[in-house]
Amino acid sequence: MALSRLRRSIAGLLLALPLLATAQDWKPERTVEYIVPAGAGAALDTAAREIKTLIDRDKLLPVPMLVVNKPGGAGMVAMGALAAKPGDGHLLATLTHSSINNKLVGEVSLGYEDFTPLAILFDEYITVAVRADSPIRSGRDLVETLRKNPAALSIGVATSIGNHIHAAIAKPLQVAGVDIARLTVVPYKSSAESMTNLLGGHLDVVSASAINVVPQLKAGKIRVLAVASTERLGGDLAGVPTWREQGVDAVYASSQGLQGPKGMTLAQIAFWEGVLRRISATPEWNAFLARNYWRPRFMGAAEAVKYLDSEAEGARALLGELHLLKKQP
Repeated sequence: MALSRLRRSIAGLLLALPLLATAQDWKPERTVEYIVPAGAGAALDTAAREIKTLIDRDKLLPVPMLVVNKPGGAGMVAMGALAAKPGDGHLLATLTHSSINNKLVGEVSLGYEDFTPLAILFDEYITVAVRADSPIRSGRDLVETLRKNPAALSIGVATSIGNHIHAAIAKPLQVAGVDIARLTVVPYKSSAESMTNLLGGHLDVVSASAINVVPQLKAGKIRVLAVASTERLGGDLAGVPTWREQGVDAVYASSQGLQGPKGMTLAQIAFWEGVLRRISATPEWNAFLARNYWRPRFMGAAEAVKYLDSEAEGARALLGELHLLKKQP
Protein backbone atom coordinates (compact mmCIF):
# COMPACT_ATOMS: atom_id res chain seq x y z
CA MET A 1 0.00 0.00 0.00
CA ALA A 2 2.80 2.42 0.91
CA LEU A 3 4.63 1.53 -2.32
CA SER A 4 1.48 2.22 -4.33
CA ARG A 5 1.13 5.66 -2.72
CA LEU A 6 4.79 6.37 -3.44
CA ARG A 7 4.35 5.43 -7.11
CA ARG A 8 1.32 7.71 -7.39
CA SER A 9 3.27 10.56 -5.81
CA ILE A 10 6.17 10.07 -8.21
CA ALA A 11 3.79 9.89 -11.17
CA GLY A 12 2.11 13.11 -10.07
CA LEU A 13 5.45 14.83 -9.72
CA LEU A 14 6.52 13.71 -13.20
CA LEU A 15 3.27 15.05 -14.65
CA ALA A 16 3.83 18.40 -12.93
CA LEU A 17 7.42 18.80 -14.07
CA PRO A 18 6.60 20.06 -17.60
CA LEU A 19 4.31 22.75 -16.16
CA LEU A 20 6.91 23.78 -13.60
CA ALA A 21 9.57 23.96 -16.27
CA THR A 22 7.26 25.98 -18.49
CA ALA A 23 6.54 28.44 -15.67
CA GLN A 24 10.27 29.00 -15.25
CA ASP A 25 10.67 29.81 -18.94
CA TRP A 26 8.98 33.21 -18.60
CA LYS A 27 8.70 35.98 -16.07
CA PRO A 28 7.67 39.64 -16.40
CA GLU A 29 10.45 42.04 -17.32
CA ARG A 30 8.69 45.38 -16.89
CA THR A 31 5.91 46.88 -14.77
CA VAL A 32 2.75 44.78 -14.72
CA GLU A 33 -0.57 46.60 -15.11
CA TYR A 34 -3.57 45.11 -13.32
CA ILE A 35 -6.71 46.64 -14.84
CA VAL A 36 -9.84 46.86 -12.70
CA PRO A 37 -13.21 47.51 -14.42
CA ALA A 38 -14.43 49.62 -11.48
CA GLY A 39 -13.56 52.78 -9.58
CA ALA A 40 -11.30 53.05 -6.55
CA GLY A 41 -12.88 51.62 -3.42
CA ALA A 42 -15.33 49.33 -5.22
CA ALA A 43 -15.36 45.63 -4.36
CA LEU A 44 -13.44 44.69 -7.52
CA ASP A 45 -10.82 47.30 -6.70
CA THR A 46 -10.51 46.12 -3.10
CA ALA A 47 -9.82 42.55 -4.25
CA ALA A 48 -7.22 43.69 -6.79
CA ARG A 49 -5.36 45.76 -4.23
CA GLU A 50 -5.32 42.88 -1.74
CA ILE A 51 -3.77 40.68 -4.45
CA LYS A 52 -1.14 43.35 -5.14
CA THR A 53 -0.42 43.71 -1.42
CA LEU A 54 0.25 39.98 -1.06
CA ILE A 55 2.33 39.86 -4.25
CA ASP A 56 4.46 42.74 -2.98
CA ARG A 57 4.76 41.31 0.52
CA ASP A 58 5.88 37.89 -0.65
CA LYS A 59 8.02 39.29 -3.49
CA LEU A 60 6.31 37.09 -6.07
CA LEU A 61 7.21 39.38 -8.98
CA PRO A 62 10.62 40.61 -10.11
CA VAL A 63 9.00 43.88 -11.26
CA PRO A 64 6.45 46.34 -9.81
CA MET A 65 2.70 45.84 -10.20
CA LEU A 66 0.41 48.81 -10.80
CA VAL A 67 -3.37 48.66 -10.23
CA VAL A 68 -5.16 50.76 -12.85
CA ASN A 69 -8.86 51.64 -12.55
CA LYS A 70 -10.80 51.72 -15.84
CA PRO A 71 -14.52 51.81 -14.99
CA GLY A 72 -17.30 52.28 -17.50
CA GLY A 73 -19.23 50.59 -20.25
CA ALA A 74 -20.18 47.54 -18.14
CA GLY A 75 -16.51 46.56 -18.20
CA MET A 76 -15.90 47.38 -21.87
CA VAL A 77 -13.39 50.15 -21.09
CA ALA A 78 -11.20 47.68 -19.19
CA MET A 79 -11.71 44.88 -21.70
CA GLY A 80 -10.88 47.22 -24.57
CA ALA A 81 -7.54 48.03 -22.96
CA LEU A 82 -6.81 44.32 -22.57
CA ALA A 83 -7.87 43.51 -26.13
CA ALA A 84 -5.49 46.15 -27.49
CA LYS A 85 -2.39 44.19 -26.41
CA PRO A 86 -2.71 40.54 -27.49
CA GLY A 87 -0.09 38.19 -26.07
CA ASP A 88 1.23 40.71 -23.54
CA GLY A 89 1.94 38.88 -20.29
CA HIS A 90 2.51 42.19 -18.50
CA LEU A 91 -1.18 43.09 -18.65
CA LEU A 92 -3.87 41.56 -16.43
CA ALA A 93 -7.50 42.37 -15.71
CA THR A 94 -10.20 41.30 -13.31
CA LEU A 95 -12.30 38.42 -14.64
CA THR A 96 -15.91 38.82 -13.53
CA HIS A 97 -18.74 36.34 -13.74
CA SER A 98 -21.05 39.16 -14.80
CA SER A 99 -19.18 39.49 -18.10
CA ILE A 100 -20.83 36.23 -19.20
CA ASN A 101 -24.34 37.64 -18.84
CA ASN A 102 -23.39 41.07 -20.13
CA LYS A 103 -22.22 39.62 -23.44
CA LEU A 104 -25.22 37.31 -23.80
CA VAL A 105 -27.70 40.17 -23.38
CA GLY A 106 -25.73 42.36 -25.77
CA GLU A 107 -24.57 44.95 -23.27
CA VAL A 108 -20.92 44.32 -24.21
CA SER A 109 -19.27 42.81 -27.26
CA LEU A 110 -16.39 41.05 -25.47
CA GLY A 111 -16.35 38.20 -22.98
CA TYR A 112 -13.98 35.70 -21.38
CA GLU A 113 -13.75 33.84 -24.72
CA ASP A 114 -11.95 36.87 -26.14
CA PHE A 115 -9.20 36.74 -23.50
CA THR A 116 -7.03 34.25 -21.59
CA PRO A 117 -8.59 33.21 -18.25
CA LEU A 118 -5.74 32.63 -15.78
CA ALA A 119 -7.55 31.60 -12.60
CA ILE A 120 -10.79 31.74 -10.64
CA LEU A 121 -10.14 32.86 -7.07
CA PHE A 122 -13.43 33.07 -5.18
CA ASP A 123 -17.22 33.03 -5.25
CA GLU A 124 -19.56 35.84 -4.27
CA TYR A 125 -23.11 35.01 -3.23
CA ILE A 126 -26.24 37.06 -3.69
CA THR A 127 -28.91 37.65 -1.06
CA VAL A 128 -32.56 38.68 -1.20
CA ALA A 129 -33.79 41.32 1.24
CA VAL A 130 -36.98 43.16 2.20
CA ARG A 131 -37.74 45.92 4.71
CA ALA A 132 -37.99 44.83 8.31
CA ASP A 133 -41.72 45.63 8.32
CA SER A 134 -42.48 43.69 5.13
CA PRO A 135 -45.18 41.01 5.27
CA ILE A 136 -42.76 38.81 3.29
CA ARG A 137 -40.94 37.00 6.07
CA SER A 138 -39.10 34.19 4.27
CA GLY A 139 -37.99 32.88 0.93
CA ARG A 140 -41.07 30.64 0.94
CA ASP A 141 -43.34 33.68 1.41
CA LEU A 142 -41.66 35.37 -1.53
CA VAL A 143 -42.12 32.33 -3.74
CA GLU A 144 -45.78 31.91 -2.83
CA THR A 145 -46.53 35.57 -3.51
CA LEU A 146 -44.81 35.54 -6.88
CA ARG A 147 -46.31 32.22 -7.95
CA LYS A 148 -49.74 33.82 -7.66
CA ASN A 149 -48.71 37.03 -9.39
CA PRO A 150 -45.11 37.31 -10.71
CA ALA A 151 -45.51 41.08 -11.19
CA ALA A 152 -46.86 41.72 -7.69
CA LEU A 153 -43.57 42.88 -6.17
CA SER A 154 -40.95 45.31 -7.47
CA ILE A 155 -37.43 43.84 -7.33
CA GLY A 156 -34.35 46.08 -7.38
CA VAL A 157 -31.05 44.96 -8.93
CA ALA A 158 -27.73 46.64 -9.71
CA THR A 159 -26.59 47.54 -12.23
CA SER A 160 -28.48 46.15 -15.22
CA ILE A 161 -31.27 43.82 -16.28
CA GLY A 162 -29.98 40.34 -17.01
CA ASN A 163 -26.75 40.63 -15.03
CA HIS A 164 -25.58 38.25 -12.27
CA ILE A 165 -27.54 40.09 -9.55
CA HIS A 166 -30.72 39.65 -11.59
CA ALA A 167 -29.88 36.04 -12.45
CA ALA A 168 -29.21 35.19 -8.80
CA ILE A 169 -32.82 35.88 -7.82
CA ALA A 170 -34.35 34.69 -11.08
CA LYS A 171 -32.79 31.24 -10.86
CA PRO A 172 -34.27 30.15 -7.48
CA LEU A 173 -37.62 31.68 -8.37
CA GLN A 174 -37.61 29.77 -11.65
CA VAL A 175 -36.77 26.53 -9.86
CA ALA A 176 -39.64 27.24 -7.44
CA GLY A 177 -42.14 27.53 -10.31
CA VAL A 178 -42.39 31.31 -10.72
CA ASP A 179 -42.88 32.73 -14.23
CA ILE A 180 -39.67 34.77 -14.13
CA ALA A 181 -40.33 36.49 -17.47
CA ARG A 182 -43.18 38.39 -15.78
CA LEU A 183 -41.21 39.69 -12.79
CA THR A 184 -41.10 43.44 -12.15
CA VAL A 185 -37.35 44.11 -12.09
CA VAL A 186 -35.96 47.63 -11.63
CA PRO A 187 -32.26 48.36 -12.37
CA TYR A 188 -30.23 50.84 -10.29
CA LYS A 189 -26.74 52.27 -10.68
CA SER A 190 -25.52 50.55 -7.52
CA SER A 191 -26.68 48.28 -4.71
CA ALA A 192 -26.42 51.27 -2.37
CA GLU A 193 -29.04 53.02 -4.50
CA SER A 194 -31.36 50.02 -4.68
CA MET A 195 -31.07 49.58 -0.90
CA THR A 196 -31.94 53.26 -0.35
CA ASN A 197 -35.03 52.83 -2.49
CA LEU A 198 -36.00 49.70 -0.57
CA LEU A 199 -35.79 51.55 2.74
CA GLY A 200 -37.71 54.48 1.25
CA GLY A 201 -40.62 52.26 0.27
CA HIS A 202 -40.06 52.54 -3.49
CA LEU A 203 -39.16 48.87 -3.81
CA ASP A 204 -40.51 45.68 -2.27
CA VAL A 205 -37.46 43.44 -2.67
CA VAL A 206 -33.73 43.87 -3.35
CA SER A 207 -31.30 41.36 -4.79
CA ALA A 208 -27.76 42.30 -3.71
CA SER A 209 -24.38 40.81 -2.92
CA ALA A 210 -23.93 39.69 0.66
CA ILE A 211 -21.65 42.48 1.83
CA ASN A 212 -24.11 45.15 0.65
CA VAL A 213 -26.92 44.05 2.98
CA VAL A 214 -24.92 43.73 6.20
CA PRO A 215 -25.04 47.40 7.39
CA GLN A 216 -28.84 47.66 7.13
CA LEU A 217 -29.30 44.16 8.55
CA LYS A 218 -27.23 45.09 11.61
CA ALA A 219 -29.25 48.29 11.96
CA GLY A 220 -32.44 46.24 12.04
CA LYS A 221 -33.88 48.00 8.98
CA ILE A 222 -34.10 45.00 6.66
CA ARG A 223 -34.80 41.28 6.73
CA VAL A 224 -32.60 39.05 4.59
CA LEU A 225 -34.76 36.22 3.27
CA ALA A 226 -32.27 33.93 1.60
CA VAL A 227 -28.78 33.52 0.21
CA ALA A 228 -28.05 31.59 -2.99
CA SER A 229 -25.10 29.66 -1.51
CA THR A 230 -24.55 25.96 -0.85
CA GLU A 231 -24.41 26.60 2.89
CA ARG A 232 -24.97 29.53 5.21
CA LEU A 233 -22.48 32.36 5.24
CA GLY A 234 -20.77 33.34 8.47
CA GLY A 235 -20.57 36.42 10.64
CA ASP A 236 -23.56 38.75 10.62
CA LEU A 237 -25.21 36.61 7.93
CA ALA A 238 -25.01 33.32 9.84
CA GLY A 239 -28.74 33.53 10.57
CA VAL A 240 -29.74 33.83 6.91
CA PRO A 241 -31.00 30.51 5.46
CA THR A 242 -30.03 29.26 2.03
CA TRP A 243 -32.63 28.73 -0.66
CA ARG A 244 -32.10 25.00 -0.30
CA GLU A 245 -33.00 25.17 3.38
CA GLN A 246 -36.32 26.66 2.31
CA GLY A 247 -37.16 23.93 -0.17
CA VAL A 248 -35.78 25.56 -3.32
CA ASP A 249 -32.93 23.52 -4.80
CA ALA A 250 -31.00 26.40 -6.35
CA VAL A 251 -27.47 27.75 -5.95
CA TYR A 252 -25.96 30.70 -7.77
CA ALA A 253 -22.36 31.84 -7.38
CA SER A 254 -20.78 34.86 -9.02
CA SER A 255 -17.11 34.01 -9.44
CA GLN A 256 -14.14 36.34 -9.74
CA GLY A 257 -10.61 35.82 -10.97
CA LEU A 258 -8.02 37.17 -13.36
CA GLN A 259 -7.52 37.10 -17.10
CA GLY A 260 -4.91 38.25 -19.57
CA PRO A 261 -4.97 39.23 -23.23
CA LYS A 262 -5.78 36.69 -25.90
CA GLY A 263 -2.77 34.85 -27.32
CA MET A 264 -0.74 34.45 -24.12
CA THR A 265 1.86 31.68 -24.22
CA LEU A 266 1.73 28.54 -22.08
CA ALA A 267 4.73 29.86 -20.16
CA GLN A 268 2.99 33.14 -19.36
CA ILE A 269 -0.18 31.33 -18.29
CA ALA A 270 1.77 28.94 -16.08
CA PHE A 271 3.66 31.80 -14.43
CA TRP A 272 0.52 33.73 -13.47
CA GLU A 273 -1.38 30.63 -12.45
CA GLY A 274 1.46 29.78 -10.08
CA VAL A 275 1.52 33.27 -8.55
CA LEU A 276 -2.24 33.29 -8.01
CA ARG A 277 -2.23 29.78 -6.58
CA ARG A 278 0.35 30.85 -3.99
CA ILE A 279 -1.72 33.88 -3.01
CA SER A 280 -4.90 31.82 -2.66
CA ALA A 281 -3.18 29.54 -0.14
CA THR A 282 -2.20 32.33 2.28
CA PRO A 283 -4.07 32.83 5.57
CA GLU A 284 -4.24 36.58 4.86
CA TRP A 285 -6.07 36.06 1.58
CA ASN A 286 -8.59 33.69 3.12
CA ALA A 287 -9.18 36.07 6.03
CA PHE A 288 -9.76 38.87 3.51
CA LEU A 289 -12.34 36.73 1.69
CA ALA A 290 -14.13 35.93 4.95
CA ARG A 291 -14.40 39.62 5.86
CA ASN A 292 -16.16 40.23 2.56
CA TYR A 293 -18.44 37.17 2.83
CA TRP A 294 -16.68 35.59 -0.17
CA ARG A 295 -15.81 31.91 -0.42
CA PRO A 296 -12.41 30.68 -1.67
CA ARG A 297 -12.55 28.61 -4.84
CA PHE A 298 -9.28 28.34 -6.72
CA MET A 299 -9.26 27.03 -10.28
CA GLY A 300 -6.27 27.09 -12.58
CA ALA A 301 -6.46 28.26 -16.18
CA ALA A 302 -7.69 25.05 -17.83
CA GLU A 303 -10.26 24.34 -15.13
CA ALA A 304 -11.42 27.96 -15.19
CA VAL A 305 -12.18 27.80 -18.91
CA LYS A 306 -14.25 24.62 -18.48
CA TYR A 307 -16.12 26.21 -15.58
CA LEU A 308 -16.82 29.41 -17.49
CA ASP A 309 -18.05 27.45 -20.51
CA SER A 310 -20.46 25.56 -18.26
CA GLU A 311 -21.64 28.76 -16.58
CA ALA A 312 -22.19 30.41 -19.97
CA GLU A 313 -24.40 27.51 -21.04
CA GLY A 314 -26.49 27.83 -17.88
CA ALA A 315 -26.71 31.61 -18.25
CA ARG A 316 -27.87 31.25 -21.86
CA ALA A 317 -30.72 28.98 -20.75
CA LEU A 318 -31.78 31.25 -17.88
CA LEU A 319 -31.63 34.43 -19.96
CA GLY A 320 -33.65 32.67 -22.61
CA GLU A 321 -36.40 32.08 -20.04
CA LEU A 322 -36.20 35.79 -19.19
CA HIS A 323 -36.46 36.68 -22.90
CA LEU A 324 -33.25 38.69 -22.59
CA LEU A 325 -30.90 36.86 -24.95
CA LYS A 326 -29.48 39.03 -27.68
CA LYS A 327 -30.55 37.79 -31.09
CA GLN A 328 -27.60 36.50 -33.07
CA PRO A 329 -27.09 38.11 -36.51
